[in-house]
Amino acid sequence: MKTTLFTAAIIAALVSAPSLAAGDAAAGKAKAATCAACHGADGNSAASAFPKLAGLGGKYLIKQMKDIKSGDRPVAEMTGMLDNSSEQDIADIAAYYQQQERALSGAQENKKLLSLGENIYRAGNLETGVPACTGCHSPAGNGNAPAGYPALGGQHTQYIAKQLRAFRTAAHDEENQTGRKNDESKVMRSVSAHMNDLEIDALANYISGLH
Repeated sequence: MKTTLFTAAIIAALVSAPSLAAGDAAAGKAKAATCAACHGADGNSAASAFPKLAGLGGKYLIKQMKDIKSGDRPVAEMTGMLDNSSEQDIADIAAYYQQQERALSGAQENKKLLSLGENIYRAGNLETGVPACTGCHSPAGNGNAPAGYPALGGQHTQYIAKQLRAFRTAAHDEENQTGRKNDESKVMRSVSAHMNDLEIDALANYISGLH
């Protein structure tokens, strides 16, 4: 039953996805110049606090930038950064980063942690209702660009764990809506709601070395 509901949520997210402006990667390179300080010139950030944007997925990036600009996804470090950006600017920046090659962060060599992370990523946890990550993010962590699901493979461990915890917080605090809540049809909130800290850390570590 839980799997059926999760599949239905994915379909709903696809149906409700907004139309997007076509991006110009060449124009986006110039427009992304101010982003380089945190995210790296090619979208591969050196600091684990900032996400890698290279190859993340154009549709996903557009949604995140629009959500940050509108306030649907509050990110303190991004305050005011997109206020003067038009839809075309956002589409161009997303197109530029989508063309860049992702660099792997690399997973911590801990057999127990890697085994747990791989099991969750590929099989989920049937006992707690956590679905496998492969359904949306692909077996190799390349995501699903047309659907707007990000490529996670190689992303910083710290950043992935932080986002999973933010989704989990929102899932358990619906009344006050703290944490991160800009996932379509609450897909990520429903996934992370049933994960403990060890599972989150193990999964984030495994994904950082996935390719």
